[in-house]
Amino acid sequence: MTIPEIITYTVVFLAVYVQVFLLVTYFEHLKKMKYSHIEPVPDITNPPKVAIIVPCWNEEKTVHGTINSLLALDYPTDRLEVIAVDDGSTDTTWQELLEYKDNPRVHIFHKENGGKHTAVNFGIDQTDADIIGGLDADSFVAPDALKRMVALFQKNPEVMAVTPSLIVHNPKNMLQYAQRVEYNMSTYNKKMLSFLGAIHVTPGPFSLFRRTVFERIGKFQKAHNTEDQELAYRMQENHMKIEHCANALVYTSSPDTIKKLYVQRLRWIYGFIQNTADYKRLIFNRDYLNFSFFTLPSGVISIIAVVFLSLTFFYDLIVFILKKVSQYSTVGFNIHTHINFNWFYINTQTIFFVTILLYVLLIFSIVAGSRLSRQGRGLDWHILLYIIIYTVIAPVWLLKAVWNSIVTRRQPVWR
Repeated sequence: MTIPEIITYTVVFLAVYVQVFLLVTYFEHLKKMKYSHIEPVPDITNPPKVAIIVPCWNEEKTVHGTINSLLALDYPTDRLEVIAVDDGSTDTTWQELLEYKDNPRVHIFHKENGGKHTAVNFGIDQTDADIIGGLDADSFVAPDALKRMVALFQKNPEVMAVTPSLIVHNPKNMLQYAQRVEYNMSTYNKKMLSFLGAIHVTPGPFSLFRRTVFERIGKFQKAHNTEDQELAYRMQENHMKIEHCANALVYTSSPDTIKKLYVQRLRWIYGFIQNTADYKRLIFNRDYLNFSFFTLPSGVISIIAVVFLSLTFFYDLIVFILKKVSQYSTVGFNIHTHINFNWFYINTQTIFFVTILLYVLLIFSIVAGSRLSRQGRGLDWHILLYIIIYTVIAPVWLLKAVWNSIVTRRQPVWR
């Protein structure tokens, strides 16, 4: 067996191991999740004061929908405040926010541009709320989401943050439908990581935090333009519990072109690489259990696996093309080719069946995630669409993120 074959078998085995580990976690906690999609909205006694910060930068088309979705939340109006911070927008975002100046539930502020983390931190300084969250100005929250998430804080005083399930809002093209499938799988992964105490990101759309978090470990940092991930790393380092509320739904606008998706994912992967490097002291550190022995290593291994397999594929493709060109130049092109099917040519190597198993496990995670987030779509053809599209384009931004991290040290832009 050659070295490339050994590496291929190793990375595929590790990928299957990660999925099997998550599957075992799923069945271990199945009773807790079985009816989560029909679980009634919990009653909140002595509701804590909640502040939701909406950082805005050139969001003139969507900011109204975002704020209105917050005002429509099923939560006592005297215990909820909305803080909208215009971070130096160059469009009419501030004029749109001025329409809320007479609304006592909405506080609007304008500041010079300093980046999303500065806008959120500015909002934190304006409130004395017990629970503080954020909502990106291109996202919309379901009316029952806040109560479902606050209930987790009240159920367990040790919970320091709660994340929701993200759903692609109103998909219109194949790329967005593929992202919807991806987000369903993400719901499954986050819920399993929640059970393991190993969540590594508190996403900008509607993650909630106890005020204690910012008082004890500080506020958001720029962190390679992935401040929501760095804060989760910092919380894990300080043994702060992060929960995931699968049936609290937030609808977010997703990139509608390959270019926009590429820019977004390049930033995400680059941020993961850099944040993991910054917190490398946590990897395989027994003080941090599943976060250090599962979440971080599996993320690193996934990137290495995709890079290796992609480079191997491109190398084999180039060799194949050169071989065919050589054959054509020698014997010419013969269009009278007869193809007869023979079972002898079917790949029956172990790697083939292991790869099939891996895809089966991925499909299971997608279906389970859709049910956990009350989407209930089950199997549909968009799963195939997701597999095809992401198999082709995901290696591109992964390779670029690794190149930027190791060679150019160039930080990706927000948009």
